[in-house]
Amino acid sequence: MRLDKQRGVAVITALLLCTLAVSIVASLFWQQQVQVRSMENQRLQLQTKWILRGALDWARLVLQTAGQQSASGVTTLNDVWNTPLAETRLDQYIERERVEGEVFDATLSGRVIDASSRYNLRHLTRGQAPNPPHEKIYANLLRILQIDPALAKRTADYIRTTEPPPPVPPGQSAPPAAKSIPVAIKRVEDLLVIPGYTPEIIAKLREFVIVLPDTAAGVRQGVNVNTAPPEVLAAVIENFTLAEAQTLAESRKQAYFRDMSFFTARLTGKNPIDAATLTIGSEFFLVQSRIRLDRANLDSEALVERQIAGATTVVTIRQN
Repeated sequence: MRLDKQRGVAVITALLLCTLAVSIVASLFWQQQVQVRSMENQRLQLQTKWILRGALDWARLVLQTAGQQSASGVTTLNDVWNTPLAETRLDQYIERERVEGEVFDATLSGRVIDASSRYNLRHLTRGQAPNPPHEKIYANLLRILQIDPALAKRTADYIRTTEPPPPVPPGQSAPPAAKSIPVAIKRVEDLLVIPGYTPEIIAKLREFVIVLPDTAAGVRQGVNVNTAPPEVLAAVIENFTLAEAQTLAESRKQAYFRDMSFFTARLTGKNPIDAATLTIGSEFFLVQSRIRLDRANLDSEALVERQIAGATTVVTIRQN
């Protein structure tokens, strides 16, 4: 009887050891599978970034070529850069190692947008000084988009607080630094720090306003009247209705504005609120790309500056 008990204990012990061994082996296999999966994901993400780099180089070449071919620096919606790239399969264009059982599915789509077709919020101030004409322009735009126009002054006041102070003349002491520095408005989403803005308002504004840096020549980019949507055109012209702006936008499809005199001649006697900040050419463009590679997805938006000589530079790039 005692021998049977010992045999039973031995059998149970052996079963427990086998179970423990199987658990350890299964855990090792699971860890290895996780590591392999992680390496595959890193490889896919790296490949999508290389595809993005190629797509961005291609977009810069298109912008550079269009800039060299345009007459007198004019930028219009008829330029080749305004042709969007529909979702295109890359199977036949990308050489990569094939993995057994893997479904290779790679696509690229994108478009280029004239950033200067949108209202540049940096015009709301002249350094730390107010800029009343542009507060009026921005209030007009808000009104057209059915947003509270009182946000225009509130926005201008806030942006002034984020501007650097003027240089101190020799012999004078600098004023004490502020205890807290407000968040600078660098993109449209940053407007949420200003009371009164909501995600819904930001969604309405996204296609019509932008925050642009100064050009390489130190110039603050204005609105391109050849590419601006009717809402922006109506905002920058004194007492101009949205219907009139839509008619004006339609007319430039047949004959774009070769210089500012062509533009003012079509305003039926009305005048721009600040003609000095309107232009017929653009130096900033948004390159939007969407890449799909198996499980990896990459959406990006790059701000590209095209200088007068045609050279292009990537200013910023956002990825998600």
